[in-house]
Amino acid sequence: MEIRRLDTSDAPSYRALRMRALAEFPEAFTSSYEEESTQPVEASEGRLASGYRMFWGAFDGGDLCGMVGLERETRAKARHKGTLVGMYVSQEYFGTGMGRALVDALLAQARGEGLELLVLTVTEGNSVATNFYEAAGFRSFGIEPRAVKIDGRAYGKNHMYLHLSPP
Repeated sequence: MEIRRLDTSDAPSYRALRMRALAEFPEAFTSSYEEESTQPVEASEGRLASGYRMFWGAFDGGDLCGMVGLERETRAKARHKGTLVGMYVSQEYFGTGMGRALVDALLAQARGEGLELLVLTVTEGNSVATNFYEAAGFRSFGIEPRAVKIDGRAYGKNHMYLHLSPP
C-alpha cells in the first residue's frame, strides 16, 4: 500500500473512486451521485488543484483504493481549523489499516501546517465510522438533525472534532 497526495494527474482515478463511494454510501456524503455524475473530469482536476483543499490516496498495485481530503478554512478568523472530507476506502480493503493510514497522513499534514482543530461529520447511526474516528481521537460535539435527505428520508449528522494542539 502506498499513501500519497493526489494531484491533477490522478483526476480520472479519483473521480471513478468518488463516484463509487457516492453510489455505495449515498447517506454518508452531502454530494450526490446524480449531481456529481454530470460533472466532467475537469471538475475533479479542479478539486485536486484547489489551493485550500488537498487529498490523499491509498494505492494498491497502482490502483486507487481509498481517499481522504482536508479542506482549509480561508476566512481569517477560522484559519486555525480544517475539515476532514470525502473519506472512503473500497470495501474490499476494509480492515486492512488503509483508512487509518489515510487519516494519519492527513493529520501529519494538518499538524505540520499548524492547524489547531479538525472537524468532520458522520451520518448518525454509522457506528463503524464513528468508532473509527473516535479511535483516531475525534470526539462528538452534537447531532445535526435531518442534515441530509435522500429519497425523502432524512439523516442526522454527528459533528466531531479533534484538537491538534492545546485549546
